[in-house]
Amino acid sequence: MLIRIYPENPNSRHIQQVVECLHDGGIIIYPTDTVYGIGCDIFQHKAVERIAQLKDIRPDKANFSFICYDLSHISDFTKQISNPIYKLMKRTLPGPFTFILNSSSKVPKLFESKKKTVGIRVPDNLIARQIVNELGNPIMSTSVKGEEENIETITDPELIYERYKDLVDIVIDGGFGGIEPSTIIDCTHDEYEIIRQGKGIIEDYL
Repeated sequence: MLIRIYPENPNSRHIQQVVECLHDGGIIIYPTDTVYGIGCDIFQHKAVERIAQLKDIRPDKANFSFICYDLSHISDFTKQISNPIYKLMKRTLPGPFTFILNSSSKVPKLFESKKKTVGIRVPDNLIARQIVNELGNPIMSTSVKGEEENIETITDPELIYERYKDLVDIVIDGGFGGIEPSTIIDCTHDEYEIIRQGKGIIEDYL
């Protein structure tokens, strides 16, 4: 199913339709402030496994991230965050960053890796954040983008739908997506470290 949702003013009925799909174990493709993402409810294990199969990777080996609504959501799934890291996140979120943090016991076992970490995103996109807010917990996310993709097939929602319509339950058309992924910042130690430079320029927020 292809659903058009306007990012400036998401239709609440459409958001609810997407949330019901997630509650039922569905998989969605949705816009963010970077690239389009593939996501599901983090507590729907079969949906997580479906996405892992789609990406041809084991859930505990995958670099899936959690899409959260805001910073208060983050504290549920991470261990205590130091004041400097919290201030950094407060300055940069919502925004095109993924923060790697030490995970808490509330992170579903399916995601547990030996590293005991979780990637956290609060995208600057009302559609994604409204879905998470209505759902009541984060959605697991991985990018639609592959290694050597035709740009149009990962940015044009109609072409994304043609490609994935038999593999996912809902594709949200929130306008053309980007091609540059989020900047990944490792915050598991006292000092943060940029491990992938993407769309987010940390200096612009400091």
